[in-house]
Parts: sequence; structure tokens; C-alpha cells
Amino acid sequence: MLHRSPRHLRIAAHAELISLIVMLANVFTVHLKPISSLMGPTHGCAYLWVVIAAYRLKDVPASVKVLALVPGAGGLLALRQLGSGDSARAQAEEVIPS
Repeated sequence: MLHRSPRHLRIAAHAELISLIVMLANVFTVHLKPISSLMGPTHGCAYLWVVIAAYRLKDVPASVKVLALVPGAGGLLALRQLGSGDSARAQAEEVIPS
């Protein structure tokens, strides 16, 4: 069965990573309090959205759901796991038996 990554999972995964990058850049440079107070909850919500979206997917390997629990890049890792399964299956189907 082919699994396409849902759009909401892709958006949340990218929002999670971007918010983490902005938070870390802020901490290591100017450390502005308004940016911290905006990006902290944004990152937390994106992380929760990724975890919930991954656990709501049906007929996916358990590794996708476990990878979604990794903070920061878990959403992208889960998406990559979903995509790698599709390409491996497609390549296996293209093989002509001898």
C-alpha cells in the first residue's frame, strides 16, 4: 500500500523545524524576549501537531510514529520514512522477474 504524506503533517513538520531554528538563532545572537515568547509556543504546538498527525495515520509502520516523537526534526524524519517506503516498494515493483 502506498502512503502519501498528508499535507498537514508536512506543514507541521516544517513549522516545527523552522521555529526551532529561529529560537536557537535568537538564543545564540540577540536573545530578544518577544521572539522567545512567540517561538516557544509556536514550536510546542507544531511539535504536538506532528505527533498527533503521525499517530492518526492508518496503516503506517510503527517506526513512523516513533520518529515523530523526536523533538525538532521528528516530523521530517517521519516524512522521510514514509517516502522511503514508497520508493522502495516502487522499485521492487519495477523489477522484472527472470
